[in-house]
Amino acid sequence: MAFKNRRSGGRVLVSSRIWEIDFLRGLSVLLMLLYHGGFDITELAGKHTVFGIRWNLGSPGFEAAVALFAGLFILICGISSTLTRSNVRRGWKLLAVAALVTAASYFFNREETIYFGILHCLGACILIYGWTLEKAKPWFSAAAALGVFGLSLVLPAALGHTLIRSDWLAPFGIISDTFSSYDYFPLVPWFGVFLAGAAFGKRFYSERRSLIGKEAAGGVINFAGRHTLLIYVVHQPIFLGILYILGWIR
Repeated sequence: MAFKNRRSGGRVLVSSRIWEIDFLRGLSVLLMLLYHGGFDITELAGKHTVFGIRWNLGSPGFEAAVALFAGLFILICGISSTLTRSNVRRGWKLLAVAALVTAASYFFNREETIYFGILHCLGACILIYGWTLEKAKPWFSAAAALGVFGLSLVLPAALGHTLIRSDWLAPFGIISDTFSSYDYFPLVPWFGVFLAGAAFGKRFYSERRSLIGKEAAGGVINFAGRHTLLIYVVHQPIFLGILYILGWIR
């Protein structure tokens, strides 16, 4: 959180927001809503053409887009973690919410239960960062990020044709052939993206203030960026409720 002084009626007001971080976080979460809406309509409601637009979520373009905005979200989370000293508390809070997501997905569809989705990943990343790298120099965080990326390249070759029978190591990207989940973001390689954001934040946001002088006008994107966790928790029940009312799912 960056602190900027603003005067209003002779008083000094303190803003703890860096607007461009809110904007990018909000943009990524709105793109996520678009993808999840498309997923619900196509995979759950079975409608692959809506308003004349055909949705093909398995296409390379869609998969690349998902990786892009999810990566942006995780990168921004890494940057934000350098602007606070309550990372351990934040990490546990996210993991608690992630546990609720796991429980809800288990009852909804046991075969596609979310065991380590993006909230689990972010909670673990923040917690590990808070315990180990919070006070590290930018170069060390960058080196750690490269180490995680390197591990993501080495790990498949190291495992070779090893038969993985259990999914207990799923948080680290080691899964069996039968593993299936609605949402899966292992620490390898995504912790590397988080650490890259942390390195960037340490280097360029050390003074905790916006890098872009003129603040963009508030709007839906900035609002979403300030309330991402709430939006993430409530959006699927809302989407599914709408589909149910429309009679598209039962």
